[in-house]
Amino acid sequence: MSQNAWNIDYGPLRGFYRDRDNGWVFGVCAGLAERFNFRVGTVRIIAIILLLLFFWLTAALYLGATLLIKDKPLVYSGRYTENEFWDRYKRDFRGHS
Repeated sequence: MSQNAWNIDYGPLRGFYRDRDNGWVFGVCAGLAERFNFRVGTVRIIAIILLLLFFWLTAALYLGATLLIKDKPLVYSGRYTENEFWDRYKRDFRGHS
């Protein structure tokens, strides 16, 4: 993965997701690039070439991927120790209520 996405409950984020934050249309190319550690621009160029050569097939696959692949979940991507600090702070703060 190009960015270290860390899910606090399960460790590093795994799987294939659409990345709407870094995507242009629905984030399929950005999600594909992140999953297989490619540059987003390279994946987009390949997608455009495929769209020009095989329009209906590429369009159908892109729309199918848009409908079937989940959005990338929001995860904390900072240091694990910082997250532990804020978790302790939340627990201590709730205990004093």
